[in-house]
Amino acid sequence: MNSTVDTQETLNENFSPSHGQTQTHGQIHLRSNNETGSSISASAKSIDQAIEKSHTDNIRAKGQSYYKLAKIYYDKSELRVAEEFFLKALETCSLPKDAVAMMKITGFLVRIYSEMLKKEDATHFIEDSKEVLKIMAATPEYQNTAEYYFYAGVVDSYSKSTESAKENFQNAYKKAQEKNEPDVVAKSLLSLAQTYYHEKDYKSVMRVLSQLEQLLQIINKGYLKGSMYLLYGQVLNNLGDSKKSIDYYQLALKEFAYKSCWNLVGYIYCHIGIAYKKITEYKTALMFFDLATSSINPQGYKRLGEKISKEVSDVNDSNVDFFIDRHNRMIQVKELGSIDFKHRFVLLEILYLLAKNPGKFFDKEDLSRDIWKDEYNPLIHDKLIYTSISRLRKLVEPQQDKSKYIIRGKDGYTFSPQVNVRFYQGADLNFESVTHVDINSPL
Repeated sequence: MNSTVDTQETLNENFSPSHGQTQTHGQIHLRSNNETGSSISASAKSIDQAIEKSHTDNIRAKGQSYYKLAKIYYDKSELRVAEEFFLKALETCSLPKDAVAMMKITGFLVRIYSEMLKKEDATHFIEDSKEVLKIMAATPEYQNTAEYYFYAGVVDSYSKSTESAKENFQNAYKKAQEKNEPDVVAKSLLSLAQTYYHEKDYKSVMRVLSQLEQLLQIINKGYLKGSMYLLYGQVLNNLGDSKKSIDYYQLALKEFAYKSCWNLVGYIYCHIGIAYKKITEYKTALMFFDLATSSINPQGYKRLGEKISKEVSDVNDSNVDFFIDRHNRMIQVKELGSIDFKHRFVLLEILYLLAKNPGKFFDKEDLSRDIWKDEYNPLIHDKLIYTSISRLRKLVEPQQDKSKYIIRGKDGYTFSPQVNVRFYQGADLNFESVTHVDINSPL
C-alpha cells in the first residue's frame, strides 16, 4: 500500500466482502451462503438474494471505510488508532475473494505489533497470513499471479526465509512485467532490495534500487520513492559514506512530507542522528535523536524509542576516552577529537587488537600472526612493527613523550586497562526483534 491518496483505488480493487469463509480477528470460520431451503419459492429466493446483496453491500462499504480510516491513521503515525480500524476492517472480509485485502490488513497489523514490541500479537497475524496464502494457492484466480508471488515473499520475510523471499519477489516482478502491472513491479523491487539489505548484500541492493528509481520516474508512487531514498541512505551509511547518506535521508523526508505521510519521520531522524554519530559530530547527532523522540508517540513506537534511547546513552557517555568505529575507520580521542583512519588500515587493526584486549601484552610473534597473518621473521617484521607502532602513537597519543594509551613492556605492547574505550558496533535500524519486515515494507 503506497499512500493515503491511493487508498480508495486499492480498496475498490481488493476489498470484496462476500459469502463463504469469513475472517474475524484472525480466526477463520464458515458463514453459510445457503440459508434458504430447497422448498422456498423462486420469488422468495429472489427477495432473499436482494436482501443478502444489500447486506453484503453494507458490509463492503463498512469494510472500505474502516480500512481507509486505518490507513490514514497509519500514515499519520497514530498506530494504536490504526490498529483498531484495521481489526474492524478485517472482520468484514471474506475468503477467498478478499484474500489480497486480508494480506494487506494482516500485514499492517504485523508491522504495528512489531513496532509496539507485541511479539505474540505479531506472531498471531503472521500465522493468519500463512493460512490466507494457502487459500490463495488453492484458488485458481490467484494461482501463478504476481500478487500471489509477492505475498508469498512477504510471508517468507516474516519468518526471515530470505532465499525463498528473494525467489518469490523475483517471480512477482517477472509476472507483473508480463501482465503490465507497474505497481506490483515497483513494490516487488523495493521488497527485493530490502531483503538484500537484511543479508548485507549492498551491491545487490544498489542494483535493484537503480531499477526501481528508473521505474519511479514513470509512475507516481511517492511512498515507495520515499522508502527508496531511505534505503539508499541506510546502505550508504553502512558503506561508510555517512555524509552522502544524510542527503538521501533529507530526500526521503521531503518525499514523505509531500505525501503528508509521517509514520517514518522518527525513523529518518534517528538514521540521520546515527550518520552524524558515525562522523563523530555528536552534538548534531543528539539534536536529531531529540527530534526523533519528539516526533513519535512512545506508546506506539516502542521499538524505535528503545533504539533512540540506546543511541543517546552511547553518545552521552562523557567518561569515554577512546571511541573506535572500525567499520567507518574513524577514531575519537577525548583530548584530540576525530582521527580519520580510512587510509591507515594496518594501524587501525593494530589499535583495534590492542584496545579489544586491554592489559594483555602482544609480542612480535603475536603481532606478526594477528596483523600480517604471517610467521614472525625478524628481517621483515622488526622494523615493520616498530614503524607501525610509532606512527600509531603519533596519531592517538596526546603527549608524544608519555604514552597514555599504547604501552610497551618487556612482553610486548598493550592498551592501558585504565582507559575507558568504546567500540561502535555498526548497529543499524534493522529491527529484527520480531520479523524481517520494516514498518515501511510495501504491501
